[in-house]
Amino acid sequence: MATKAVAHLKQEEDRDGRGEDLPRTHKCNECDKQFRHLSKFQQHLRTHTGEKPYRCEECSNQFSELGSLKKHMRTHTGEKPYKCEECGRQFSMLCNLKRHIKTHTGEKPFRCEECSRQFSVVNHLKGHMRTHTGEKPYRCEQCSRQFSELSSLKKHMRTHTGEKPYKCEECSRQFSELGSLKKHMRTHTGEKPHRCEECSRQFSDLGSMKKHMRTHTGEKPYRCDECSRQFSDLGNLKKHIRTHTGERPYKCEECSKQFSELGHLKQHMRTHTGEKPYSCEKCDKQFSSELGNLKNHIRTHTGEKPYRCEECSKQFSQLGNLKSHMRTHTGEKPYRCEQCSRKFSRLGHLKRHIRTHTGEKPYRCERCSRKFSQLAHLKTHMRTHTGEKPYRCEQCSRQFSHLCNLEKHKRTHTGEKPYRCDECSKRFTELGHLTNHMRTHTGEKPYKCEQCSRQVSQLGDLEKHMRTHTGEKPYKCEECSREFSVLCSLKDHIRTHTGEKPYKCEQCSKQFSQSCNLKRHIKTHTGDKSYKCEECGKQFSELCNLERHMRTHTGEKSYKCDECSKQFRQLGHLTAHMRTHTGEKPYRCEKCNRQFSVLCSLKNHMKTHTGEKPYKCEPCGRQFSVPGSLKKHVRTHTGEKPFKCEECSRQFVELGQLKRHMRTHSGEKPYTCEECSKKFSVLCNLKKHIRTHSGEKP
Repeated sequence: MATKAVAHLKQEEDRDGRGEDLPRTHKCNECDKQFRHLSKFQQHLRTHTGEKPYRCEECSNQFSELGSLKKHMRTHTGEKPYKCEECGRQFSMLCNLKRHIKTHTGEKPFRCEECSRQFSVVNHLKGHMRTHTGEKPYRCEQCSRQFSELSSLKKHMRTHTGEKPYKCEECSRQFSELGSLKKHMRTHTGEKPHRCEECSRQFSDLGSMKKHMRTHTGEKPYRCDECSRQFSDLGNLKKHIRTHTGERPYKCEECSKQFSELGHLKQHMRTHTGEKPYSCEKCDKQFSSELGNLKNHIRTHTGEKPYRCEECSKQFSQLGNLKSHMRTHTGEKPYRCEQCSRKFSRLGHLKRHIRTHTGEKPYRCERCSRKFSQLAHLKTHMRTHTGEKPYRCEQCSRQFSHLCNLEKHKRTHTGEKPYRCDECSKRFTELGHLTNHMRTHTGEKPYKCEQCSRQVSQLGDLEKHMRTHTGEKPYKCEECSREFSVLCSLKDHIRTHTGEKPYKCEQCSKQFSQSCNLKRHIKTHTGDKSYKCEECGKQFSELCNLERHMRTHTGEKSYKCDECSKQFRQLGHLTAHMRTHTGEKPYRCEKCNRQFSVLCSLKNHMKTHTGEKPYKCEPCGRQFSVPGSLKKHVRTHTGEKPFKCEECSRQFVELGQLKRHMRTHSGEKPYTCEECSKKFSVLCNLKKHIRTHSGEKP
């Protein structure tokens, strides 16, 4: 199986062994070491002089050998020129490839004479030998602690320097050890490679699985010398021992409060920093206290209930809830109010009761900072943010989050409109609608986006706009699973499945699936263009078109792509651009099933089936299906070349031609062959080249 890998390794070793018969003519005066080659001798001398003549232009790191600089440069370029022929894995250094090949061959040539254990790498044997000799040659100059391996000393040094060189590309969190970063990355990827054979539960790291296995075996290898209590986890034993010693080694630098556990100090520190590092990927809710709180919360999405009552088989998502429930069987009420002696079965019920004495309001809405004395009151309030709607109208089955909202809605059935605008006498069923309407007269826009500073007149519009930043799409089509950030967009989309067009023009009987399209169409009959640009005098039939046009004067680009930071003037342009990252192609041709990321591309494509060519060239009568093609064609008559190269002043008819030409100056080759990694500046050249691999004949 590993014959290719062995042959490759042998070939490299033969290459390395060339020149073994040469005499050692170069001697170091410092340490008497001798060398066959002058270059090796010169490299060695730098170990005495400390000279590092080779400097990295990226990060200014210096090296004594050119080869070391070249290897280091690959950490910036990502180049991995050494490839394993067995599994295709690539490496930036030859030594790492050699080490990896031994995982295929199973070769372990280095053997410990003490215990006969074998190793594939000599350094692993050297490190292992110190477990027998007890040797710890690496000493920390800060605290004199000693280590058996250099890598352990380097990791330890970061506890003094605070250096965290390993950064998560997802959330920018930094780590002092590569292993810690790898474990952390699994919180983003959801990867859980370690599986319990007993119960099939999966874990992101091996240590967690080993701890979990003890819940099956009952093993508790760690014992307290004071009280003989045993623990399955060493960390738990250490924490327990502090209950005997009273030790609190972790101190808050802000308020000097001390803690027996590091985790408690970290949680406490967040009361000063306001940090909430644990975020739910489903609903973006954040937690500041413990990862366990996030895990408990996630079960509200998954519906998982791992804790089961043995009395009645009822299941619970949290252990604390099971314990509280058990008291309904035992009748135990261990929590007593000191004010009035009333007893409670749950601590939460006692705390809630005590607030009737103190007037405390500990529950705060994280969205708007409003406070409540009871969690239930907060949950009711949260519906204004989450969109939950438990109250239903008997007339039309519409649902509402608050009873008062249902009562307001009923006026749409009765026709009652008690609120009147003093400016234009328009009437409204709700006071809030009147308030929002008044802003069309005053121009007030009190709601501001903290991400891009855009201002809107209504809170609902701000919430919709915020989803352009968060990417949240809470509304899902049951037909095709496409998701939308706004409910009305989902409703409009559903009509593409049903074919429904409920909005009809009374002038020409044309029908539309959306009311906004009908309104826009009606203006083609009336000629109404009431919105005028003060800069250039151009008029528009809709306010949104004027606002969009104004950005061509101001240069404002309010919509930013979170993936590549590219900015856009229009939300539609950002939405279309995002599909270049996601690969989404929601528009499908019913004739040939070809899919498109933009609706206009589908419309243009449809003309290839219908043969429609509505755009005609007046000089020669040639017709085109797309206006852009007509514009390009007209330039063959006018000779216009509007796209000019700033480097050499050469001019081009099309923008694409200019972009291709610019690569002759920049040397950019964006098209890469996946077979041999050869790069090309033009796509057609790549296609031609690919045929040399596939054997295809054009």
